[in-house]
Amino acid sequence: MALKKLTPNLMVEDVNRTVEFYQEVFGFEFVMGVIEEIQEIRTSYQKDRLLDYAMMKCGDVEIMFQAKRSLSETLPVLKDKEIGGTLTLYIEVEGVQELYARIKDKVTVVKDLHTTFYGMQEFYVQDCNGSIVTFAETA
Repeated sequence: MALKKLTPNLMVEDVNRTVEFYQEVFGFEFVMGVIEEIQEIRTSYQKDRLLDYAMMKCGDVEIMFQAKRSLSETLPVLKDKEIGGTLTLYIEVEGVQELYARIKDKVTVVKDLHTTFYGMQEFYVQDCNGSIVTFAETA
């Protein structure tokens, strides 16, 4: 057995709002989505079409977002779980200082840019769903 790739699938209330947040704030691009009412796959984002699911990408980082209603149908164990969870997304970037300067006034900063004892410059923010996203670069 060989593990190949990890792509988190985050449960969210509003997939469209999340897509727009990740595009506008973090610079992700829309890869594909599933239209809610007809279960049709789209490869371009349309604001007026409600999504059940979306995949987004920035560089080598991919993240999926799925509506709570939809994901709870697939995995009933998630029905009573809160959105936002207790995990953090840790994303290594080039240009962490520039990214911090560009987005710090657009998000809730949980922990300001700092250098860790293990040699990384990091900062933590909350996305529009309450998930914690960490951006880091070797100091």
